Amino acid sequence: MASFLFDIAERVLQKLELLAVDELHLAFNVKCDLRKLKKTMSSIKAVLLDAERQQQQNEKLRLCMWELRDIFCDAEDVLDEFECEAIRKQVVNHPSISIKVRFLASCSFPLSFSLKVGHKIREIHQTLDKLATEWNSFNVGQGGDKRHVIHRETYSSVNSSDVIGRDVDKENIIKLLTNPSEAGNLLVIPIVGIGGLGKTTLAQFVYDDDRVTRLYPSKIWVCVSEEFNLTRLLKLIIHSINKEEKCDVSTVQALQTCLRSLLNDKKFLLILDDVWNEDRGRWIELRNLLKSMGDSSQSKIIVTTRSRKVAKIMSSIHPYELDGLPPEQCLTLFAKWAFNDGDERQHPNLMRIGEEIVKKCKGVPLAVRTLGSLLFSKTDEFDWISVRDDEIWRLEQSENDILPVLKLSYNHLPSHLQRCFAFLSLYPKDQIYTSYDVIQFWMANGLLEYSKQKQEWEHVGRRYLNELLSRCLIQKVGDFRFGFNFKMHDLIHDLALDVSQKECKTVNYQTENVEEKIRHLSFCEDKPLKVPQILKKLKNVRTVIVPETSEGLNTIDKSFISFCVSNFKYLRELNISNSSLGALPNSIGNLKHLRYLNLNQCYNIRKLPRSFYKLRSLLTLTMEGVPLMQLPDSMQSLIELRYLEKTIRAKHLKEIRPGCWSSLQYLTLSSCDNLECLSEGMQFLTSLRALRLFRCYKLVSLPRSLKFLTKLEGLYILGCRVINLQMEPEEEKDKDLQLSLRTFSVWRSGALTYLPRLLLEGSSTTLQHIEIGLCNNFEVLPAWLQNLTSLHKLEISHCLNLSSLPEGMDRLTELRQLEIRGCPVLSERCRRDGGADWHKIAHVQEVDIIDN
Repeated sequence: MASFLFDIAERVLQKLELLAVDELHLAFNVKCDLRKLKKTMSSIKAVLLDAERQQQQNEKLRLCMWELRDIFCDAEDVLDEFECEAIRKQVVNHPSISIKVRFLASCSFPLSFSLKVGHKIREIHQTLDKLATEWNSFNVGQGGDKRHVIHRETYSSVNSSDVIGRDVDKENIIKLLTNPSEAGNLLVIPIVGIGGLGKTTLAQFVYDDDRVTRLYPSKIWVCVSEEFNLTRLLKLIIHSINKEEKCDVSTVQALQTCLRSLLNDKKFLLILDDVWNEDRGRWIELRNLLKSMGDSSQSKIIVTTRSRKVAKIMSSIHPYELDGLPPEQCLTLFAKWAFNDGDERQHPNLMRIGEEIVKKCKGVPLAVRTLGSLLFSKTDEFDWISVRDDEIWRLEQSENDILPVLKLSYNHLPSHLQRCFAFLSLYPKDQIYTSYDVIQFWMANGLLEYSKQKQEWEHVGRRYLNELLSRCLIQKVGDFRFGFNFKMHDLIHDLALDVSQKECKTVNYQTENVEEKIRHLSFCEDKPLKVPQILKKLKNVRTVIVPETSEGLNTIDKSFISFCVSNFKYLRELNISNSSLGALPNSIGNLKHLRYLNLNQCYNIRKLPRSFYKLRSLLTLTMEGVPLMQLPDSMQSLIELRYLEKTIRAKHLKEIRPGCWSSLQYLTLSSCDNLECLSEGMQFLTSLRALRLFRCYKLVSLPRSLKFLTKLEGLYILGCRVINLQMEPEEEKDKDLQLSLRTFSVWRSGALTYLPRLLLEGSSTTLQHIEIGLCNNFEVLPAWLQNLTSLHKLEISHCLNLSSLPEGMDRLTELRQLEIRGCPVLSERCRRDGGADWHKIAHVQEVDIIDN
């Protein structure tokens, strides 16, 4: 939890830094209060990491830190008032401004506002002062972040009769060990998977196999854990080879000499168990030293790790990704730990419950062992049913049980990623997550750090997700045109639930109590959603998510939305997608902090309330399937809006005024059945990075004004049946366009005969990916395709009348992937053996011809 606190403290101090500048027009007393608050919070933040180390043994300290979290969050809410007021003033005073005011320092706040907010800041500081006396009594000190240095021990031996379901995996690893290495290379075999999956057990199983012992005269086992120190590792390696060898020396040179004398050019197998190190330089240092001794061309290293990034750093081969055990083997393992040998046959009633308990473990052996051990010697059905029905993260566990072991992965995350991970607990188990939706969610709650490389928040969010992927905390289940889908293992979701207590809460009709200071809520109801009595005491909620139910549309009572709008004035996210709600209350305009509003598939909403334009802090607004005739003119004043997804019933989009939607980066028009053309005012969307047009069946063309969108990176057109994309350069200056398109995709466009030359040639130095699919009238790729010299990937699918490739394809020297799918004539011409067009693409590294 302290990591949450450290992350919150950093963000509040960033806001205070911005507000405390001398140029800011604030009342003198308010400036003084801000400086005092900043000083106090800075001193507390300096010792938070030490407090985290101490809190495990000090209950009073832990409770004090929860109180600090509430104070810091309250401070963040109040400081955000300044940003809301700055946005309001900007829109009111300059309704058509085209250059956004990015710095609060240039704002002049009304005296009444300044004093009102100043009073709240003073109250927060007074509360913090009262807590300071108790805080100082804990004697916490400054220090670096040593959370990650945890020494664990594993050993090389395992009783083979205790290993269940890993015979195939063992044979696969041994096969890799027997394969010859490339000359001069020291082959590294990484075994990757989440904690508790059995990576160490598999390595032990292989290590003890007689064939491996005969193959490798010298076997070495080292538990690396989290301190990847060269001197320490060399001592451990030497001790593993010869436990009698004394290594009192501390220099690397002396240790190297000692190790060389022990190996004496022998072929060796080294197991590096439980590796966390992501510093490639440290690994190369150890690798080069190992290559200099022993028979390195015949020697092998097995690495077990929870991180794909570690595996990539240490090895050039694809890691061996360990899967979970099948249910029948899990049940065998469960019986082994829940009963003495054979006793399970005397309790068929318990084993029937055990089958359901095992399902909770989702194939993870350590989870099976943990739950089996909890029930050892217990024969009362009540005990078994309790374990079956309770969440794993609520069950009592010892240090080596599943949740503490999984929590090591969480502890190893940097503080900003810990909080992002914890917020995923608000989504239901077994749900498929969408990358861009999760990123918008994180962004709305201010969880994405400011990038020193000046990356956009969306890119920062993508980096966070890739980090969670590399650490096996999430699993990718599919890519799509502008993101990817992923899921969480149920046990990882349990971990998220555990670490997010008092921060996030999932509420259903059985929920009896909710912490008064809880700030993020998800509702899990298949019944009509009304206001639970337990929510009426809550005032600080920032997130309300109503996930899609198994019954289809959520039945949300109007009083529920009215309650949320009235009571949760600091709400940042409201997600009521797929609901039967017929209208939003006019009071929604009071949610001045709201940054994310999801109304997707709310088919019964026909118009937006008059106050909607007051949601000036909105970053994300998704309304796919909401059958609006047009968006109100007043909505163009939402100058913070970055992501807009909408459905419009009109034939034409309203003109976009200069300076409006100046922050908009992602625009999706979906299922606009009557839409025939887009506005030429699109040129004013100067920040736009992606334009997506989905199922706009009557859309005829794109406006030429798109040529002014110099930041546009992705253009995606799907199901626009009659669209004509012919767009030729017409003016002299059209030939010198410097556009930034990276991806162009068009699918299910039956009328397509031309590609938009103006946009694609204008992006000749940036365009990397073209995708054309299910366009039956598309017959000819243009001759100017050869000018797109940065093109990396070209995909053509089910374009039945496309019969050849143009000349000049050999000029596309950057083209690395060409995929042709379901194009019979073109496929024949592009075959490697005798295809008439093969000479045009012979230079392409990867050519895939797929007939179906």
